[in-house]
Amino acid sequence: MSEAQTDNTSDLIAVRRKKLADMRERGTDPFRANWDQTHTSKTALVAYEDFEKTLPPADSEDAHAPDGPEVSVAGRIVTFRLMGKASFVKILDRDGLIQLYVQRDALPEGLYNEEFKKLDLGDIIGVRGPLFRTKTGEVTVRVQDYKLVSKALRPLPEKFHGLTDSEQIYRQRYLDLITNQESRERFITRSRIIQEIRNYLWKKDFLEVETPSLHGVAGGAAARPFITHFNALDCDFYLRIALELHLKRLLVGGFDRVFELGRVFRNEGLSRRHNPEFTMLEVYQAYSDHRGMMDLIRGMLHHICENVLGTYQIKRADDDTMIDLSGNWREVEYATLVKEATGDADWFTRSREDKLAATRKFGIEVNPELADYEITQDVYEKMVEPKLIQPTFVTRIPKELIPLAKLNESGDGTLDIFELAINGQEIAPAYSEQNDPILQRAMLEAQVGEEKQNLDEDFLVALEHGMPPAGGMGVGIDRLIILLTGAANIRDTILFPALRPEKI
Repeated sequence: MSEAQTDNTSDLIAVRRKKLADMRERGTDPFRANWDQTHTSKTALVAYEDFEKTLPPADSEDAHAPDGPEVSVAGRIVTFRLMGKASFVKILDRDGLIQLYVQRDALPEGLYNEEFKKLDLGDIIGVRGPLFRTKTGEVTVRVQDYKLVSKALRPLPEKFHGLTDSEQIYRQRYLDLITNQESRERFITRSRIIQEIRNYLWKKDFLEVETPSLHGVAGGAAARPFITHFNALDCDFYLRIALELHLKRLLVGGFDRVFELGRVFRNEGLSRRHNPEFTMLEVYQAYSDHRGMMDLIRGMLHHICENVLGTYQIKRADDDTMIDLSGNWREVEYATLVKEATGDADWFTRSREDKLAATRKFGIEVNPELADYEITQDVYEKMVEPKLIQPTFVTRIPKELIPLAKLNESGDGTLDIFELAINGQEIAPAYSEQNDPILQRAMLEAQVGEEKQNLDEDFLVALEHGMPPAGGMGVGIDRLIILLTGAANIRDTILFPALRPEKI
């Protein structure tokens, strides 16, 4: 914000504070405890449309335009048009905008000039009155009573054009929600998507559970954790990096179908698709496998398309390509995709050095210290995954990448697993879960190496009591919202994304 803008804002704040002081001197409380709200903007519109259906036809001799039902609505003033003895005002509530028509003579004497006309954009008011339709066709409240319920001491962004600075959008999300209809709708859609995920899983007899956010061992994924000190126990704990290991304990305990929608935390980088705090859905179903999870995720996304979006066709933000979520989805093996991308049918038998040399020819940067399988995974992430725009189940992932999944019976070193890729990113990995405690220990020990303190011994003890065969799946909710709403950045799907603390 420029120095001139800062001075102007300070002046506006001073004017509003003076108005507040004047109100208090008159004995008026501009911060009421409540307002008897009977309708929102949306339900008021529905009420008037229902009322209109009872009126005689427009060409009837009895046709007239009487006032409709009386409503009590409340919201923030976002437009204010004074017209001498009357004003047209629009207020914003949780459902959208509704217009008010305020006449001087309809209010108690002196109230219009002395109080109403002194309201500011951003003030929150409650009004009562009948509905009617203006000559331009807009359903409007004919105000007969009003109260200022909360005085705004700071102005809205200039001219109600919304915020343009991305840092301010994320730091002052409340202003973004007031001024940006697209942003409001995206977060409303996010909430509805999460609601329908729950509805879908409940109908499938899954039980929603809650597991700890503080873990003694950071397990369930390969990620750097956030560390905190638990004063009462005098030891370090970790903010969870995954939900998996506690949910599998519940399978051991006889909860055959469980899911959790929870926050997870990974102390890693920020990008268009990464935020260190994000929402994860994890689902586990006993006596199923990764193919059962294929049916589950496809059915869940179809359910969302039908009950939230109203379409199976999603426009891609980057280039307006249409992504088709209907029907069955492509299934292809990991090795096939890597061979196609590299143009090398013998890629997996090449030496590590040959693979590194090939990546230089491809023009991609690969850390030369990576292990052989990690080089291939780097190729997959940079040359394959970004091109998987339509829904694709990538199967038979190398065993080194996922220590918690069952090995494929073919003995070729791959896993019974899929990664669902849509719009060039992973949306949902799913496994046939490893339930052999001996093999599970060996795979986890290979992952942690010498750092045995990172091994979750309690989880391994739980497996030794017997875990039924199961399919398990994780879905990054924020990435899913990016896909389904066309957001350009993960921060546009998180109400309050991670930001560096603002300097005062």
